[in-house]
Amino acid sequence: MKQADLGLDLSAKRTRKRQFLDEMERVVPWSALVALIEPHYTKKSSVGRPPFALASMLRIHFLQQWFALSDPAMGEALFDVPLFREFAQLPTGVARLPDESTILR
Repeated sequence: MKQADLGLDLSAKRTRKRQFLDEMERVVPWSALVALIEPHYTKKSSVGRPPFALASMLRIHFLQQWFALSDPAMGEALFDVPLFREFAQLPTGVARLPDESTILR
């Protein structure tokens, strides 16, 4: 027996969270902020894991502030909320996401 289709187009639904993040995408001067921080950002380390892109880490920091998330909660949210991964410009299907210690540093 096949389940009845309710006729809902969930892909067209724009949640308040999506609307807010779309607006922040437009109003925050991302390239200017990245240019300001870039001289101070760790480029590459000879030990440990390679650093994540500066733009992604900056966006993660803003997500934490906007949604009042701690470092552990932000790490979990990146796994659980595809919208957050999309906003942070993390590649889809990425095997490695920033964890709480990466976000902390």
